[in-house]
Amino acid sequence: MVYGYCRVSSNQQAEEGESLGAQQRQIDGYAMMLGQPVEKVFIERGVSGAKPLQDRPEGSQLLAVCRAGDVVITPKLDRMFRSALDALGILKELIDRGVALHMIDLGGDVTGNGISKLVFTILSAVAEAERDRIRERIRDVKTDQRQRGRFLGGSVPFGWVKVDGALVEDAGQQAAIAQILEMRAAGRSLRAIQSEVAALGYTLSHQGVANVIASRGR
Repeated sequence: MVYGYCRVSSNQQAEEGESLGAQQRQIDGYAMMLGQPVEKVFIERGVSGAKPLQDRPEGSQLLAVCRAGDVVITPKLDRMFRSALDALGILKELIDRGVALHMIDLGGDVTGNGISKLVFTILSAVAEAERDRIRERIRDVKTDQRQRGRFLGGSVPFGWVKVDGALVEDAGQQAAIAQILEMRAAGRSLRAIQSEVAALGYTLSHQGVANVIASRGR
């Protein structure tokens, strides 16, 4: 079977239909060159390209119906994929399933001829750059949240409590930390300090005591 896929991102484009019409004509013309009729064109109306193909109404249906030996035609890379990472994952999936993908703007079959190696090489490089940008954005966001005192998840450290998504000092635990540091400076063992902390009403393992001391650079 031969399937087509086209998409417009705005409701206005979907209502006017010209962009969709142009994409469908490209798909029909390309299929004629292949000598194969188009079974169905999956038309995505008013759907942002930021959404992965498998999460779009028509895109998910397209992936569901494709079988080994089928051909999918799309006018342009950006009509089908939100990013190189998305494209790379779907291309690999289609190849594993024996489905051919033809992107008209890239010269045709990107899954089974000489073009495919070049496309995959380029997409892999771009995808790695995208991963780096994502990691940088996550790191920047976490740094900003940390500077603003936002809690980033995990176990709440001793000495603090979580209030409205931020860590706030607990006066009692902070006083206990001061005593822990004093006892350590006096040469007390971790287990001895643990016993003293337990007498104050706080449950800390000897490793927890060590973590408190390490966090204060002692």
